Amino acid sequence: MTRASAPPSASASASTALVLAGSRPGKPDPVAVSEGVAHKALVQVGGVPMLARVVSALREAGVETVAVSANEPSVVALAQELGCVIAAPARGPSTSVAAAFAQLGAPLLVTTADHALLDSQWVRDFLVDTPVEADVAVLLARRDAVEAAAPGSRRTYLRLADGGWSGCNLFLLAGSGAQAAISTWSAVEADRKRPWRIAARLGVGTLWRYARGKLTMAEAISRLGSRIGINAAAVPARNGLAAVDVDKPADLADVRALVDAAGRPYI
Repeated sequence: MTRASAPPSASASASTALVLAGSRPGKPDPVAVSEGVAHKALVQVGGVPMLARVVSALREAGVETVAVSANEPSVVALAQELGCVIAAPARGPSTSVAAAFAQLGAPLLVTTADHALLDSQWVRDFLVDTPVEADVAVLLARRDAVEAAAPGSRRTYLRLADGGWSGCNLFLLAGSGAQAAISTWSAVEADRKRPWRIAARLGVGTLWRYARGKLTMAEAISRLGSRIGINAAAVPARNGLAAVDVDKPADLADVRALVDAAGRPYI
């Protein structure tokens, strides 16, 4: 069956993307340790390093410039072999994005090197589905879609009035107004397992709606944007696999099983 194409939007293109592949000092990554490599971006899935898979998907989606935020020499070397721009990482993901945004400008897609299943169609769908007025958009997957696509995969979900949602490690910083959102990223990410704290940042009225089970994901993201003076949008993923990244060795086993079951390096 051929899926009808959504009408194009002003956000339906992004010529530049940032892939986060930094290292946290003094905190060995369990996936890298289990695979005996210097950084998990180098771990192979389907015979291809995860970083290379992500870069390939972005380019197939039409992204012209791919920047990689990395400080591990072997990751930097791979990124250079792949023809990527090197962006110097900062002390954490949000500050690394801030530095890259200042360097690369908008619109800027942001994803991570451990998004091993990233598919070019997901990227294109995300850009098309992002509202034209959005300064910032975040891709999120419904729990039922994730569990249908990857049974047994353990994800972290935010439970809101419209069900459980998981992040997909794919963001669009669509305009200069996105700078205001980057400064709040770190705090919100730290509270991702405590949604009541995220709601509390949005004011008493929003916290009350959350406590009563009335706050939807779209409303939460929109209110967060309004609070900092921008238009922010939650974009539902069309494929639940978009929420499956590689944080733990068990995640790596799940991803490799999905790729093996597909019978080809990319799925």
